[in-house]
Amino acid sequence: MTNLRFRKLKIDAYKPGKSQVKKLKKVIKLSANESALGFSPKVKKVLLSKNLNFFRYPDGKSKRLRIQISKKFKCNKDRIICGAGSDEVIQMLCQLFLREDDEVIVPQFSFLMYRIYSKIVGAKVIFAKEKNYKVSVDEILKKVSKKTKLVFLANPNNPTGTYLNKFEIITLRKKLRKNILLVIDDAYAEYMKNSDYKSGLNLFKNKKNVFILRTFSKIYGLASLRIGWGYGPKEIINALNLIKPPFNVSEIAQKAAIESLKDNKFISHSIKHNIIYAKKIKKFLSKYNIDTNNISANFLLLDFSNCKLKSKNFYLKLKKKGIILRSTEDGYKIKNMLRLTIGSRADNIKFMQATESIFKK
Repeated sequence: MTNLRFRKLKIDAYKPGKSQVKKLKKVIKLSANESALGFSPKVKKVLLSKNLNFFRYPDGKSKRLRIQISKKFKCNKDRIICGAGSDEVIQMLCQLFLREDDEVIVPQFSFLMYRIYSKIVGAKVIFAKEKNYKVSVDEILKKVSKKTKLVFLANPNNPTGTYLNKFEIITLRKKLRKNILLVIDDAYAEYMKNSDYKSGLNLFKNKKNVFILRTFSKIYGLASLRIGWGYGPKEIINALNLIKPPFNVSEIAQKAAIESLKDNKFISHSIKHNIIYAKKIKKFLSKYNIDTNNISANFLLLDFSNCKLKSKNFYLKLKKKGIILRSTEDGYKIKNMLRLTIGSRADNIKFMQATESIFKK
């Protein structure tokens, strides 16, 4: 008998936000920070196009898409790499930079794929404490050692919704050792209208030791097509292209992303919708002593510390009504809290009505 040997990884697999409830055909999914308004009408034309050649391989370099990204964000197309979601770019960065026993610093409560991909390649993940669920520059700097190679952070942060202002993030880059790559995940940057905020792309476009991540899964509404991109020094991009899968982004994803970038009206409408309903829901939840973070991305972190209900009870009661939020105990290990995605007008109203009925009992 042949015994096949393979690595036994000591990692917790990523658990996505739930999308189904047994015995219920229709559910309202507010668990995955997906776009409240779906995708641009311009994308629909792409999906209905008769000119999609599925028997052909897509452009392996995503050339037209990179040109459109460079126009939209006023950046160098040769410093862009596209991936099957920004998490594929995270994976490639870990493969490129990390060896066994190298160290990676991530905030205590942060996007789970940073730690997962780091551990897969054998690196040691070092967690920097947060202060009131906000990333701490001081705590990150305390964790730096000779073995530190990468620092990952999302700004605003997922799942907490807090963010570093432009001065804090500039300070972090100045105080980090120059040969440590700072990876800033701008996944929710389009939603941010806070005056003290600047995206990583705007702050560090010309830096040689900062790498920026962007996605089409959030405000652009293309989560199912799996497409994202990274922006960094040309030398890093060239090296990533050597290890990138040859046809990693489908033709339909590339074309949909191109059209999404052209539709400024849709993006403006999505931002306005998010701000209006985030404010309404935040104010509404305060009636039941459910605290939240200040409005930033397209989700709120709900804190039940002062509420008469525990988060788990509230989660289960909502689930019975066909409304799903994100448990923050799974993976993130944050107790007595839930993450709520800002949904469509109809979904938000149903959520508030369901919440009202739960607390009336």
